[in-house]
Amino acid sequence: MSNKFYITTPIYYVNDKPHIGHAYTTILADVLSRFHRNSGSEVFFLTGLDEHGQKVQQAAESRNVSPQEHCDEFALRFLQLWEKLEIKYDDFIRTTQDRHIKVVQAVLQKVYDDGDIYQSEYEGWYSVAEERFITETEMKSGEFRDVKSIKEKNWFFKMSKYQKPLIEHIEANPDYIQPKHRRNEIMGFLKQPLGDLCISRPKSRMNWGIDLPFDKAYVTYVWWDALINYITAPGYNVDEENFSKWWPAEYHLIGKDILTTHAVYWSTMLLSMGMPLPKAIFAHGWWLTGDTKMSKSLGNIVNPLDLVGEYGVDSVRYYLMREMVLGQDANYNFESFVKRYNSDLANDFGNLLNRVSGLINKYFDGYIPAAHEVTDAEKVVQDIGTGLADKVNGLIERMRVHEAIEEVMILIRQVNKYLEQQAPWKVAKTDLPAAGRILYTATEALRLSAVLLSPVMPGKTNKVLDILGAHGTGEKWGELAPENKLKAHEALFPRLETE
Repeated sequence: MSNKFYITTPIYYVNDKPHIGHAYTTILADVLSRFHRNSGSEVFFLTGLDEHGQKVQQAAESRNVSPQEHCDEFALRFLQLWEKLEIKYDDFIRTTQDRHIKVVQAVLQKVYDDGDIYQSEYEGWYSVAEERFITETEMKSGEFRDVKSIKEKNWFFKMSKYQKPLIEHIEANPDYIQPKHRRNEIMGFLKQPLGDLCISRPKSRMNWGIDLPFDKAYVTYVWWDALINYITAPGYNVDEENFSKWWPAEYHLIGKDILTTHAVYWSTMLLSMGMPLPKAIFAHGWWLTGDTKMSKSLGNIVNPLDLVGEYGVDSVRYYLMREMVLGQDANYNFESFVKRYNSDLANDFGNLLNRVSGLINKYFDGYIPAAHEVTDAEKVVQDIGTGLADKVNGLIERMRVHEAIEEVMILIRQVNKYLEQQAPWKVAKTDLPAAGRILYTATEALRLSAVLLSPVMPGKTNKVLDILGAHGTGEKWGELAPENKLKAHEALFPRLETE
């Protein structure tokens, strides 16, 4: 893995409380950050909130509070959820912060001075729900809510000027938009003439936003404002040394519904500024219930706090990371959660800890035995363990998180099978050193698995390493110190019994 890794989530809109979609993207960024930290990379993980725009203004008015009060209250909800979900971000940006407002205005002034912003009158369809002007085709599709015809003078960004350079960049960098079918989607979109982007809203209609530095009668379009957060946080125009260290980002993680704004709007904005584009934009799928996207209007949104409170943060993080193939949609239902929890966490991972600790306590007074001479049976386990970190990290580099987790589970299942075949409880009656060799091998596999699963389940794996006295050990096979005394523990993942 490279020695620096800058990853971002979208900044979430504060017109509603956080849900499983927000939780999934942020856990995914956290998991990727932790994997890269464990492999020695320096990491900058950015998340935050998008606090301007018409929907925020409307939400505040409906609650009879000021927009800033509304934002402050909802920011707290996100921060509390990230704490509960064990999210370890490096920066949490809010677009109402002074540091961000200054950068947005500096960018606007630069692009304006360079001749890429002009004023014109516009007449067309506007979607209040999406907070953007839409085409006639989009209006007729019926996919946009709260659409009305608007005629007004506004400021426009010459997005069309950068259509050809953007196409050339995507063609030259096939991994720029991931996965491949999302890249194809954007290339299809760019076959049509690209219009210019309206980047202002008249204060007479909507005043909750950042003033245009060259025309105080207008505020900045919320998307233009929001996208700039990715360069505000590392220090654009303020701390050039820090900014040049981190930019360009390795990954913008987004949901597939905001692909165009990132792949087209943001990319052309950066091209206009003469700045390097991020290395990759990765659009993941949606969480569905049945075949339906979770939405507030359908009342089928899963609150991640409900799952965490009932079943623990680590089991929720594990389920979300293991169940979704990155780039595709995934189906959530409670039955699949219970099945995954019981099979992987209770029966395999938790059971391995119970077995080795029970046998070491019984035959070795709780002290981890030495390995002694290994046989072919141990070598099979060792061979899997020795190459596992490289295999897992290689899959993480390719954004195949569910496969990386499965590789660790293959080792865990192999070791449970190895214990059944070697039966150290029988061997101990006639050959205690041989039983010790078997149990050391199984316990070292457990330690290595805990280290490699720690980005996914930081809490439970930390407990395992604490029980084994193995804090500070790494991803190489054989780092478990014999003679450590095991700590007493309860079941790591008690089996879920459901009616």
